[in-house]
Amino acid sequence: MYNPSIALSTCLAFDAIALPIADVLHTEISAVLKIPVVRTRLTEEGGDIIGGTPAQFAAYIAAETDKWAKVVKAANIRAEQRGKIGPMIRISLYAALTCGATLAAAQTPAQTSAQASAQTPTVWPQRTVQIVVPYTPGTGADILARALGPRLAERWKVGVVTDNRVGATGNIGTDFVAKATPDGHTLLMTATSFGTAPALSTKLPFDPIKSFAPVIQLAASELTLVVHPQLPAKSMREFIQLAKQRPGQLLYSSPGNGGPQHLTAELIKLETGIDMVHVPYRGAAGAVTDLIGGHVQAMVVAAQTIAPQVRANKARMLAVMSENRSAAFPEIPTMKEQGLPNMVVETWYGVFAPAGTPPQVVAKLNADLNALLQQPEVREHLTRQALNAVGGTPERFGDMVRQELARWSRVVAAAKIRPD
Repeated sequence: MYNPSIALSTCLAFDAIALPIADVLHTEISAVLKIPVVRTRLTEEGGDIIGGTPAQFAAYIAAETDKWAKVVKAANIRAEQRGKIGPMIRISLYAALTCGATLAAAQTPAQTSAQASAQTPTVWPQRTVQIVVPYTPGTGADILARALGPRLAERWKVGVVTDNRVGATGNIGTDFVAKATPDGHTLLMTATSFGTAPALSTKLPFDPIKSFAPVIQLAASELTLVVHPQLPAKSMREFIQLAKQRPGQLLYSSPGNGGPQHLTAELIKLETGIDMVHVPYRGAAGAVTDLIGGHVQAMVVAAQTIAPQVRANKARMLAVMSENRSAAFPEIPTMKEQGLPNMVVETWYGVFAPAGTPPQVVAKLNADLNALLQQPEVREHLTRQALNAVGGTPERFGDMVRQELARWSRVVAAAKIRPD
């Protein structure tokens, strides 16, 4: 049980010695915790750096006041005062902590709340930032996270890690972030499936609007239609003709049900009147692998995901689905050029934080990411990966996402795709 008389007498007896020592130690340890090599080592060992003020620490140990009071009482304090300096420092620290707890206990709840609010650290980030990518390595969101992560780590002076949490067309990783602590240390790097999944599922464990705070749209890229190189079709006209000759025989892969690749392929079927069979996979890697292996004949896929295979002649790109030709593949005509003006579909990539993340943290994230997107080397790197830098405000990104949610719901209804 908390005993204020013991703590208060300890505070009065050691005030002149304990408080200066505590102040010096707090200053020195705070400085050490800011050294990059120290932060890196602690992170590697699985630790989290906390820091904070002496008053916050005192509030934290208030519940253990009995324990520290017993330590002080059990120690021969008078003997220590006669020259045993090392133990004196230890006892002085105990006294300083107990004194802080006593003063905190003496405050009214309103005073304590106001003091805690005023002393809450405003510096962000304070520890490693985790960027959750709900897709397999090599996808657009993964490329962006790994390209920007090291630059953010250098800017923020903390570790930035990419965490691929794959499955359910991105819903597993998305749900993980939705339930994370809203302090800005867990972020979601997602893509168009964030807007398509809700159109196909009525049982999502998160709300795409209420569970997240939009941060920024980072980039956009072209979707493409690719086929196995042995398929006798080298243009959309030839592909449509072949598919009509083999109704229900051609297979197309996608990273999963409800993703933009799935829904866009269904749009192609609607626009052209062809019949293909959908084969969903658990992520883009399997879908691409089976296309290359000839187990499926076609796939709608983001340009940057399939670029290595196209350049290695392991897949043939028939069309891009943007308004204009791709800078990465200028020789490939658009769907519009090949007589399909309604087939303009681009993928987007953006960052969300959990709902409730402090506005000042969201603002800093947005500002720092916008700054990186302006760096020539970053833009050049993204261009090589068939990604177009976008940027902008959180509000703009939020508005775009709401429009996407409405758009894909209409597509699902038009294609008569049954939700889960």
